[in-house]
Amino acid sequence: MGVLDIVPAGVLTGDNVRKLFDYAKENKFAIPAINVTSSSTANAVLEAARDIKSPIILQVSQGGSAYYAGKGLANDSQQASILGAVAAAHHIRTVAKSYGVPVVLHSDHCAHKLLPWFDGMLAANEAYFKEHQEPLFSSHMLDLSEEPKEENIATCVKYFKRMAPLGIWLEMEIGITGGEEDGVDNTGVDNASLYTQPEDIYDVHTALSAISPNFSIAAAFGNVHGVYKPGNVKLQPELLGKHQAYSSRKLGGKSEKPLYLVFHGGSGSTKEEIRTAVDNGVVKMNVDTDTQFAYLAGIRDFVFKKKDYLLTQVGNPEGADKPNKKFYDPRVWVREGEKTLSARVKEACSDLGNVDRL
Repeated sequence: MGVLDIVPAGVLTGDNVRKLFDYAKENKFAIPAINVTSSSTANAVLEAARDIKSPIILQVSQGGSAYYAGKGLANDSQQASILGAVAAAHHIRTVAKSYGVPVVLHSDHCAHKLLPWFDGMLAANEAYFKEHQEPLFSSHMLDLSEEPKEENIATCVKYFKRMAPLGIWLEMEIGITGGEEDGVDNTGVDNASLYTQPEDIYDVHTALSAISPNFSIAAAFGNVHGVYKPGNVKLQPELLGKHQAYSSRKLGGKSEKPLYLVFHGGSGSTKEEIRTAVDNGVVKMNVDTDTQFAYLAGIRDFVFKKKDYLLTQVGNPEGADKPNKKFYDPRVWVREGEKTLSARVKEACSDLGNVDRL
């Protein structure tokens, strides 16, 4: 039995998201969540998933959403980020089913200062729900890890009560992911904040499970956003097993792994660290830094290789009157970036055991 025996192809919502994550947890694999900033990057990710027969998660960040709408638009009230996120969602919804894979359509980190962006996406979900009886997005993330624990949980509860009836999954973060991403700078945080305690995880589970089972927790175990060499960051994915065991005991032991866990800041992680995280109930792993570089690599290599065909519109080593349009056409060199991005997505899926799962 494969994933398509449980959920359909295309964008998933409601209990289908949980069914997908249950299947992943039971079969000990996780799904990479790839940040997309354009239709080009979104299509390349979907292409990779189709080729290796895997479910996939596409996500937009606040800054990536603004870019999707266009850097020329004002964003002083998050209006470009709202518009871009909605535009990305509609594009992905339009094409996803044709790629034949289940897709979780997600929004990434939303800190307290970015809540107007979150509010705008929720309004778009509610409008879409009225017409289609399902939300526009599959899931959203609230990252209030910089706030006191009580405020973090209370705000998540407030929003989850609004999201759950629409069938939207909630991802929340407790414990801080280090580094910097999309203008949220945690490079100077106390090291102890990078490791979440099991009691905190259980407090989150208690509060959110009273509303719906459709939520996941990004627990910190030394994670840092950005690129780094293996060994430079002290990841302790074995802590996730302790979180599972603690919550399992508190819940009466009916499930050994009652938590849906998320792995942030994974660039540079060893394959052993990734495997340990998956074995301990991680069902989603964010991948952004590495796929950004992969997208560049294809375009960079094409430009270096074809430099003499890209200096002028007419004239190249084959002759002074030879046209160069077939080299500078964006469909040619952007496609090279799509190919290398797609290859990196396939690698991420392989690392997580997410190959031939349909």
